[in-house]
Amino acid sequence: MKVLGLVLARGGSKGVPRKNIRLLAGKPLLAYTAEAAGRATRLTRTVVSTDDDEIAEVARRWSLEVPFIRPAGLAADTTPSLPVVQHALAWLEARGERFDAVCQLQPTSPLRGPGEIDACIELLEIHGADAVMTMGRVPDEYNPHWVYFQDEEGAMRLSTGEAAPLPRRQALPPAFHRDGSVYVTRRDVIMQQQSLYGSRVVGLVVPAVDRVNIDRLEDFVHAEAILQRQGQAVFTEQR
Repeated sequence: MKVLGLVLARGGSKGVPRKNIRLLAGKPLLAYTAEAAGRATRLTRTVVSTDDDEIAEVARRWSLEVPFIRPAGLAADTTPSLPVVQHALAWLEARGERFDAVCQLQPTSPLRGPGEIDACIELLEIHGADAVMTMGRVPDEYNPHWVYFQDEEGAMRLSTGEAAPLPRRQALPPAFHRDGSVYVTRRDVIMQQQSLYGSRVVGLVVPAVDRVNIDRLEDFVHAEAILQRQGQAVFTEQR
């Protein structure tokens, strides 16, 4: 199976400006994804889709390919991932390179390991799924059977649509949320079904310990604390 590793790293970022290349423990945030992709064994090729020349330069410095610059029309705050992934596939296919699946790797998940990338690709093959993604276990207190939505009149209604919540914690079925670290989708699902998920999704459940998704400045502080706890050194950026 030929799998394209695809790192989506646009220049605009509202929460933390320039966060994709902001330093985390002495390295650009993007570098952690570059290292994980480089150590994974199941990726055929890994490229970066960015609209930003500086991000492209940093990506190349950390051994990532940047074969094209993403069009500005695909780099707005409201641009969904699907057309960006489709653009990358179409660009490569127009030059004679076709892949069986795409593995999205977001720079905002710096603590994923190469084993998670390879495991997701393995699951895609084993289960014949349309997509595989890393998932975390939802804490019981946020289980859909105990979560309420408020309607326009102020009434609380269970997210499951049931009349009453399950009375015992032990009766709660396990619930999971997207972890955001790895998404693998078959090429035909993306291009023909116009979806990143398809109809059959399989999850690789990863532990919640030492995970972080970088959206705010405090997430950088949290991630650096985890790296220090893991004994990882602070690096000087490569030149």
